[in-house]
Amino acid sequence: MKPVYLDNNATTRVDPAVVEAMLPFFTEHFGNASSIHAFGSEVGKALKKARSQVQALLGAEHDSEIIFTSCGTESDSTAILSALKAQPERNTVITTVVEHPAILTLCEWLEKEGYIVHKLKVDKKGRLDIDEYKSLLNDRVAVVSVMWANNETGTIFPVEEMAELAAAKGIMFHTDAVQAVGKIPIDLKNTKIDMLSLSGHKLHAPKGIGVLYLRRGCRFRPLLRGGHQERGRRAGTENSASIVGLGMACELAMKHMETENTTVRALRDKLEKGILSQITHCFPTGDVANRLPNTSNIAFEYIEGEAILLLLNKLGIAASSGSACTSGSLEPSHVMRAMGIPYTAAHGTIRFSLSVYNTEEEVDRVIAAVPPIIEQLRKLSPYWGDKGPSANPEASFAPTYA
Repeated sequence: MKPVYLDNNATTRVDPAVVEAMLPFFTEHFGNASSIHAFGSEVGKALKKARSQVQALLGAEHDSEIIFTSCGTESDSTAILSALKAQPERNTVITTVVEHPAILTLCEWLEKEGYIVHKLKVDKKGRLDIDEYKSLLNDRVAVVSVMWANNETGTIFPVEEMAELAAAKGIMFHTDAVQAVGKIPIDLKNTKIDMLSLSGHKLHAPKGIGVLYLRRGCRFRPLLRGGHQERGRRAGTENSASIVGLGMACELAMKHMETENTTVRALRDKLEKGILSQITHCFPTGDVANRLPNTSNIAFEYIEGEAILLLLNKLGIAASSGSACTSGSLEPSHVMRAMGIPYTAAHGTIRFSLSVYNTEEEVDRVIAAVPPIIEQLRKLSPYWGDKGPSANPEASFAPTYA
């Protein structure tokens, strides 16, 4: 039976049209874009086209605002470190408790280096408190970095409003939009966002290519120094084939945007309703009224997410766990803990993330597969009896973490 892939927030299949666009740049147009001969100029033209394709998807005002990088993580690090280096008189970063490790791990390192990091809390639906945010904005803050949409729950944050508030105080604003780009419309020229990160492999381009959007006029210090590439802002010979592929993927994302927000959203809703209607003691996490159209994160109480994933995998279904047990830890993910999801539920969170390639037939297969798996695992759970949850499971479920 054909496998079902519902882990598109982790990575996506490279679109065949993207592969087709890339192939000539391995064997025919293999020149260095910096060379003045025909081999180089052909590549130079292709990179310019790709830059304009990315510009169009992001709604950037100038194609020179697009800097090609190796991945979203490089873009994130470049943005935050640049803001700090360009403003040595400012020593504070504002971010959130639910950011991707690409931001949080960097911020932990910055704290060890003597910088101050404020992490905005979220409520039970994963929403930020804008009043808390406003209270932290002052002339010691170098940069605010807030994700556009959360990778686990799909919850969308009000980054455009937050960027306006930061700009009013003369503070740079960066957003990690890795999950949002290609799924929801973005028009950067009509926002106050200074920097934005994206990663190609999240929108059907290859791995190893990313972008940092840098608003014209924003003070900047490069992370990689060396050659003159990317107007001296990111040294290193351009990854031509992948840049061309990313350009094509951005063009396709614009064409598929309506499908993403209608067909894909409807399939996601069908999947979620189909599962929730058959299984007791489970619920969707995050802000279900304001989230990405492709993402559903469901918490199944009294069982382990890793066990659900392994049994789904045996049936040829790929999803991912919202809990960190997939990384070898039994502690629930930082996102679930930040939202105050009970431990009995946080351990059993599963993220289903769809793409334009998923079909209704695949969704029906998953709806049929999940309930027997949950029933099977609950029979083995020490917190589940013949008639449902055991008495006071929260009390008996009291793990100790190092």
